[in-house]
Amino acid sequence: MLLKNVFKISNLVKKTDFISFEKSNSSANQNSQKNNLSYKSIAIIGCGYVADYYLKTTGMHPQLKLVGVMDKIGERATKFANYHNIDRVYNSLADILDDNTVDIVLNLTNPRSHYEISKACLEAGKHVYSEKPLAMEMAQAEELVNIAETKGLYLSSAPCSLLSETAQTLWKALRENQVGKVRLVYAEMDDGLVHQMPYQKWLSESGTPWPYKDEFEVGCTLEHAGYYVNWLTAFFGPAETVSAFSSCVIPDKQTDVALDIDAPDFSVACIKFASGVVARLTCSIVAPHDHSLKIIGDDGILGIDDCWYYGTPVYIRRSLTIGRKRLEGVWKKNYPLVKKAPKFGYRGAQQMDFCRGVAEMADAIIENRPCRLSSKFSLHNNEIVLAIQNSLETGSPYQMTTSFEPVEPMDWAK
Repeated sequence: MLLKNVFKISNLVKKTDFISFEKSNSSANQNSQKNNLSYKSIAIIGCGYVADYYLKTTGMHPQLKLVGVMDKIGERATKFANYHNIDRVYNSLADILDDNTVDIVLNLTNPRSHYEISKACLEAGKHVYSEKPLAMEMAQAEELVNIAETKGLYLSSAPCSLLSETAQTLWKALRENQVGKVRLVYAEMDDGLVHQMPYQKWLSESGTPWPYKDEFEVGCTLEHAGYYVNWLTAFFGPAETVSAFSSCVIPDKQTDVALDIDAPDFSVACIKFASGVVARLTCSIVAPHDHSLKIIGDDGILGIDDCWYYGTPVYIRRSLTIGRKRLEGVWKKNYPLVKKAPKFGYRGAQQMDFCRGVAEMADAIIENRPCRLSSKFSLHNNEIVLAIQNSLETGSPYQMTTSFEPVEPMDWAK
């Protein structure tokens, strides 16, 4: 996760208290009994940089009960657990898979490990919420979805910012036809000139360095394009085609270790949706910071300045015609948020509740309903992002092969 935080984050978090959990096994009857509980137990695999962001808001969701953590580097898991006052550190993946008290596995490993870890958890009967991407290859992502569906399990992937107050407000304004028929969308996901930043000094709250080698080798498209892709697909439905260009503009990121892969640090995509909307999405770590969104309709422009803040104001711009002249965007008014976003206590580049997607999955299990961030929804978004990333090799329009059922807005945003 490419989260630029130029501050060394120190002890800002109060230790989280978690609710108790009754031990149960994995039989069908007892799974049904567990689903009637008001919370689901979760285990975290991967205690790296992004894990602190999840722990920051876990305590805001009483339907989540953290039972333990595990990392391939045992010392890192122990340090993480001690910092966050977590009782149990699992010695191995097998220990988590054998623990019948674990309902949901939160997969926060390196993107190149997502498929392997998620597959093992699904095959062991665990629900899985994965950091993005769902998988680095489309065939792997499809296999994960097939396993989940066959076993009747929930599978989803980050980001979950679609569930934010800002995204839900934008969506409500669209349903209300506030800007008329939408024709075009401009979405920007430029994270600044990262190679000129002191990224080697970035530390998570518990002291884990930002994994810059992995981040640069995976690339900003796979890491961050999803923040807007899953908004666009929820708002406008499945995509039909993706025409994209990607490039590694700056191969030398001034790292102190050699990079094995020159992944794209810039990409631009034009996405055509079945609904007729066309979106242009730009993603980079080599241009000035810009996370803005403009949704252009016949009667105005709906927009925000930054999708990484759950309480970002939503605005509507309208134009005026005076005689033969058209004055573009001269009238601007804030569209009220559906509700006020909570404060998350982060310092730096964002204000997001990373656990909101996991909480949505837990609620869906408890309520025996589809998860808003469904496996098919996650798969479709994964396909779009991979199409953008892989345009470096293909260089031709990509025809989408997946789809999904319409996503439901949050109850508090209807």
